[in-house]
Amino acid sequence: MRHLPPLALRLLAAAALAWCAAARAQVGSSEVVLGMAAPLSGPAKEIGKAVRTGIEVALAAQNEAGGVHGRRLVLVAVDDGFEPARTATAMRELVEARRVFAIVANVGTATAEVAVPYANEKGVLFFGALSGAKLLRHNPPDRFVFNFRASYAEETAAIVRYLVEVRRIRPERIAVFAQDDAFGDAGFEGVARILRQYRRDPAKTLRVRYRRNTADVEEAVRGVARHAKELGAVVMIATYKAAARFVERVRDAGIENLVFTNVSDVDANALADELAQLGPGYADGVVVTQVVPHAASSATTILRYQAELRKHAPGEKPSSLSLEGWITARLLVEGLQRAGRELTTASLIDALEAIRSLDMGIGAPLAFGPSEHQASHMVWGLTMDGKGVLRPLELQ
Repeated sequence: MRHLPPLALRLLAAAALAWCAAARAQVGSSEVVLGMAAPLSGPAKEIGKAVRTGIEVALAAQNEAGGVHGRRLVLVAVDDGFEPARTATAMRELVEARRVFAIVANVGTATAEVAVPYANEKGVLFFGALSGAKLLRHNPPDRFVFNFRASYAEETAAIVRYLVEVRRIRPERIAVFAQDDAFGDAGFEGVARILRQYRRDPAKTLRVRYRRNTADVEEAVRGVARHAKELGAVVMIATYKAAARFVERVRDAGIENLVFTNVSDVDANALADELAQLGPGYADGVVVTQVVPHAASSATTILRYQAELRKHAPGEKPSSLSLEGWITARLLVEGLQRAGRELTTASLIDALEAIRSLDMGIGAPLAFGPSEHQASHMVWGLTMDGKGVLRPLELQ
């Protein structure tokens, strides 16, 4: 050990401290407190609120059934406004002031760039974030980071394959509209990867941007307008207000026959509502990839989700994001149950890594392992009609 360079020694020491903290971390005798940092105000607030609703509904149903090993499950949600600088403060509040046992379903990729290193440093479980970015999916995986959802690479691969092989749009006719931050970069990387498989140089792909927490899309619209005759589709990696504004302005500019798609983080319900309010035709044909089944379907598990939503969040309509929060919470509850009464972060990680072929009724079994910290690799599709009504879409 003494022959290692100082930096390596510091990194080893930090890793050892985090491991020990995880092994020691205990919970109270009556409850397990979970923390969440998400946008609960600002332009992306509907995303954070939807995910929080799904988690709270699942926890309420579990508490009604007796909790986990006699402990109630409690969620503490802190607003970070979708801004990384505020995420740092939110994480410190949750871990150091509120002393939560684990972080669950944080929202955002740029915010995860701040939250993940902090969670790793403190030895706190970081579970089920609403992000498909590679920074949460290292190989081998970070010990404290677990994901439920498919990655952005998997979502964008599914949509580009759909555009090319089903809609017969040539790869060179696909453009990208993305948030100008780590979220947009991660989505574009996924598009670039699949385009290379079609022998399309991603450096030649038109990429237009907008700033996070704004709907300032005018420059992006001008960029698309300049190349309108060369384009057949735009893959959007955007939040719902920016995406809706972009679709509106492009269609108002008279640019026709473009297929618009977006990744699951957009909140399909919010996007559909925004577009439907603009008038007939704005929503028509817009496609959104999903990491959960259609929230209005009649599958047994989805019917259970809908019933619990009606009971514990009356007035909230089913949505993909609240369903994702609900599934994420149920998956974490499965790990807590398997970890037993003597609960520590270390025992929970061991329990999660032992989950194999768990059938939660969403169409594919979920699994973790020491080398696999992403439970699902499934991608579904939704499409909108002219009134913003969402319907399942076969992507293959």
